[in-house]
Amino acid sequence: MSRHAKSNHGPGPAKRVGRPFAQRTGGGPQQLSAVRNIGVAAHVDAGKTTLTERMLFYTGASHKIGEVHDGAAHMDWMAEEQQHGITITAAVTKAPWRAHVLQVVDTPGHVDFTIEVERSMRVLDGVIIVLDGVRGVEPQTETVWRQRCRFGLPVLFFVNKMDRPGADFARCLKAIEAKLGVTPVALTVPVFDEQGQAAHAVVHLLHRTLIRFGGEQGETLAIEPCPEPLWQRYAGLHETLLLAAADADEALADQVLGGEEPDAADVIAALRKGTLAGTLFPCLGGSALRNVGVQPLLDAAVDLLPAPLDRPPALARRPDGGTEDLVLGAAGPFAALVFKVQLWDGRRHCFVRVYRNRLQPGDRVSFVAPDGQTVTEQVARIFDTDAGRKQRLDGAEPGQIVLLAGLRHAGTGDTLCDPDHPLLLERIDARQPVLSLAIEPGAGTDEARLLEALDKVIQEDPTLAVAEDADTGQRLLRGMGELHLQIVLERLAREFGVGVRSGRPAVASRESITAEASTGFLYTSPPSPDSKHPELTAGVTVQVRPAARGAGNRLELEPAVLPAGAALTAEQHDALRRGLTQGLAAGPLQAAPVADVVVSVAGVELFGAQSTPDALAAAAARALGKALAAAAPCVLQPVMRVDVVVPEDNLGSVLGDLQQRQAVIQSTDTSDGTAAVVCEAALAKLLGYATELRSLTHGRGQFSMQFARFDVIAAA
Repeated sequence: MSRHAKSNHGPGPAKRVGRPFAQRTGGGPQQLSAVRNIGVAAHVDAGKTTLTERMLFYTGASHKIGEVHDGAAHMDWMAEEQQHGITITAAVTKAPWRAHVLQVVDTPGHVDFTIEVERSMRVLDGVIIVLDGVRGVEPQTETVWRQRCRFGLPVLFFVNKMDRPGADFARCLKAIEAKLGVTPVALTVPVFDEQGQAAHAVVHLLHRTLIRFGGEQGETLAIEPCPEPLWQRYAGLHETLLLAAADADEALADQVLGGEEPDAADVIAALRKGTLAGTLFPCLGGSALRNVGVQPLLDAAVDLLPAPLDRPPALARRPDGGTEDLVLGAAGPFAALVFKVQLWDGRRHCFVRVYRNRLQPGDRVSFVAPDGQTVTEQVARIFDTDAGRKQRLDGAEPGQIVLLAGLRHAGTGDTLCDPDHPLLLERIDARQPVLSLAIEPGAGTDEARLLEALDKVIQEDPTLAVAEDADTGQRLLRGMGELHLQIVLERLAREFGVGVRSGRPAVASRESITAEASTGFLYTSPPSPDSKHPELTAGVTVQVRPAARGAGNRLELEPAVLPAGAALTAEQHDALRRGLTQGLAAGPLQAAPVADVVVSVAGVELFGAQSTPDALAAAAARALGKALAAAAPCVLQPVMRVDVVVPEDNLGSVLGDLQQRQAVIQSTDTSDGTAAVVCEAALAKLLGYATELRSLTHGRGQFSMQFARFDVIAAA
C-alpha cells in the first residue's frame, strides 16, 4: 500500500496588518505541534544526502529522486556540490508526512565545512545521524555527536548501506555504545535472505511486522505479520525495546516485567518520552540507495522527535544584565536568531529561526553587533526555501526557518529583536582557520573586484578570513583545509567572475612559551614639540607562565603591587586588558597569535594625571612583549587527527608513508579485508596527502582529518 501523505503546511498566509510587534501573536500550539525541525548529519559519504532525497520523494515534496553520483541531488544545488559529489552548504526544505511538516536541513559531512553543521544544530529540534553499515561510527560521526550533545538534541540513528558486503547492523549498535557512550535501541532491522544478502525488507520490532518495499522506487509498502521463524531471530531485540520503553515510563514497567505485551501506542509514547529526555536513542536500519527503510524512519521522526514546543526555552540576555526565557510561540516581543548568511542571486540573504512573535515584510528589527553597537535594519522580503529555490512569504511564525532579504549588516549569530526590547541569544562559535593561501588578482581582475567578492564570501562563512602577511605584504586567504580553500576559489571564479592566482598552501601557526618570566616596562610618551600636551607615563610589570596545550590564554588583571592606598578604576582595568590583549596578538618569533599562556599583572606604577588609560595600555603591551621574549618562546603548529581507511593489502605501504610524515600511529584495525588507521600528524606534513593516498591504494583509499590542537612539532 502507498504511504504518500497529503501536505499539511499549517496556517495559510496571513494578511499584512502593519501592527507593531507587541500587538501580534505567533502561531498557536496546535500548529507548532505538527512541526518537526530536524537535521540529517553524518560522516562524509555515509549517504545522508541520498537519504534526504528519498525522504523528499516519499513525502511528495519532490517528484523524482535525484542521485548524488549523477550530480542531480535536489539538496546539492550548488555547482561545486554537483561537481565534487559532496554537500558543501546546509540546505533547507520542507516535507509533509502524516499531517505533519518536516522542516529538513541536509548538512555537509566533510570536516572542512563543519561550521555548517554547527550553526544548523543551533536552530534544530532533533537530528537524524546516519551511519555507514560497514564502517559504523566514523570520525566525523563523533564530531557530529559532540555538536549534538552541546545543544542537547534528541537523536534517531539510521544505519545506512545495509545492502553492502560487510555491513553488520549489530556491530554498528556496539560501535555506537563503545564510541559514543550511549546504548542504542533497535526499532527496525534489515532482513537478509538465505545467502546472507540484504533483502528489500525490514522487521519492525515494535509492531512485529515485516515491511517489504516494492514498486519502481520503493514507494509501495507491503506490511504483513512477521513470520515466526524470522521473528525468533529478533525476539531478543523486541524484548530490549520494551525494557527501554519501561525504563522511560514506569507505567509500562509492571506490564513488561510481567511478560505482558503493552499497547503499541503506549510504547511509542514511552519511547518518545525517553528520546526527548536524551536517555533513549532509537536506531533504524536500511539502505537509502536501494529504497529500503526510509518510510519507517519518517514515521519515527514524527512519532519520536520533538515538536518546537517540546524543546526547553532558549536563554536570552538583556542589556541591563538580566535574562529571560524565550518560550517558543509564547506571547512577547519579537525574537529570532540569524544562523547563516548566504548570497542568493548575487544578493545578501539571512537564514533565521523565529522564536517569538510574527515577522512581516517591512518590519524594523534591531540586533547587537559583536562590537557592542546596536544596529536597526528593515526586513524587505521573507522567503520559504526549498534547497536552491525560494518562495515569497507574507510572514514568518515562531518555529519557522525562513530566509530574509534586506538586512545588510546582520551576520551569523546575531539576535534579531523588537527595537524596543533588545535581547541577545548565545552566539554561534566559529573555529579559527588553520590553512592559508597567498592570493592575488588573476588576469582581467582588479584588486577592488577581488576584495569585494572576498568580503561577500567571508560574510557567508565565519571560518574564512583574509589577512595580510606582515613580512611579504601578500594577501592570505585562510580556511579550514585544502578542499575548503579550493571550493572558495572555484566559487570566486563562477559566481563573481573573479580570477585568482594562488600559491602553495601555508599552515597557520601560533606561538607559546615554555618557561616563566617576569619583566616590567615604564612607558613614557614622546615629548610634544609645542609643550602643550603633558608627558604621559605609566609602569606595568607582567609575569607569564605556560598553560596546558589547548587551555587558551588567561589574564589575571589584579596587580600584586600598587602604590600605597591606590586602587585601579574600572577604566584602568579595561586599559590593562586592552594592552595585554594587544600584546597577545603577535608573538616574538613570527608575529603569530599567542596561545596557552597565563598572564598576571605583578605590579602597576601610576603617576597621577600622567597615567592615562592609553599610557597604561601601552605599558602593559610592551611589558608583555618583553616577558614573552624572555620566557623561551616556541612555535605551535596545527596537529590533526587523521583516520585512514584502505584495503588491507595496501596497509604496509600506507603505514610507511605515514611514518615518513612523522605521524604518531594510535591504532590499527583490520576486518573484512579493510584496514582502518587512526593517527596524529602535523598539518604541514599532510598537504597533498589525498593525491598520495590515491596513488598508494589505486584510488581505493580514503581519509579524513580534523583539527586536534596546536602543539610543538619536533624537527625531523
